[in-house]
Amino acid sequence: MVVAAAFALFAFAGPSAQAASIQPLEIVTKNGVQVFSVEMATTEQEKETGLMYRKELADGKGMLFDFSPEQEVSMWMKNTYIPLDMIFIRSDGRILRIAENTEPLSTKIIPSGGLAKGVLEVIAGTAKKYGIEPGDRVGHPLFSGH
Repeated sequence: MVVAAAFALFAFAGPSAQAASIQPLEIVTKNGVQVFSVEMATTEQEKETGLMYRKELADGKGMLFDFSPEQEVSMWMKNTYIPLDMIFIRSDGRILRIAENTEPLSTKIIPSGGLAKGVLEVIAGTAKKYGIEPGDRVGHPLFSGH
């Protein structure tokens, strides 16, 4: 019994065991609707860790940070190995600002530049590739405007 319990702990304690749920998120751009599969970062631990230490992030995947209630948000790239686009989103679901191609491993503060309820992190180049711009609407239960 002890061996089985130890194995169960080991099996679920690995880096791939994440409490974050995967949810769909849509961004309505002038080029059409882009759908992403996002991990939710809602707890303080999830928000502090974010995408740190990961070596890759597939196109169409991302992480959505819940900063409810809407507030000034600051992000950074400490311990983050892959360049990202950070999309700051207001409570009504409209994109406030996009920080494109953020510098890996940098401790430079990346501010929201206004009140944001969420931040979507996707692989660098995503905003340019899909024509995502400030003012575009994000469809996800976190935001009231969809």
